[in-house]
Amino acid sequence: MSRTLLVEDNVIFRKSISKILNDEFPTMDIEEASNGREVLQHIQVLPPNLILMDINLPDESGLELTQTIKETHPEIPVIILTSYNIPEYRDAVSQTGATNFLVKSISTSEEIIQVVKSAFPEVANRANR
Repeated sequence: MSRTLLVEDNVIFRKSISKILNDEFPTMDIEEASNGREVLQHIQVLPPNLILMDINLPDESGLELTQTIKETHPEIPVIILTSYNIPEYRDAVSQTGATNFLVKSISTSEEIIQVVKSAFPEVANRANR
């Protein structure tokens, strides 16, 4: 079973993304975190196969957290979630080693699903069985 860690401090948005993923990938185990401390706890206990990471968390930058994760777990794809579609953020995201970048306000359910499938092809293969 694949494990995805959804990191988002906005409960409504987090539940919305979780529902999209559950509907498309019913065998995916989705864990949730709302801050950097929870993320690090999840990774220590059982590293996920995929992380969707908010860029702005209450206690830590999602970009810095992504860099920390990629240093110890470079195999885990990380998709950054942000409200800001600006070139500086895209550049910063690429420097962290993140796999992709989604803008919350303009990304459709289909785009979210496609980005997850491209970042973690094993999920797409299981969903098609």
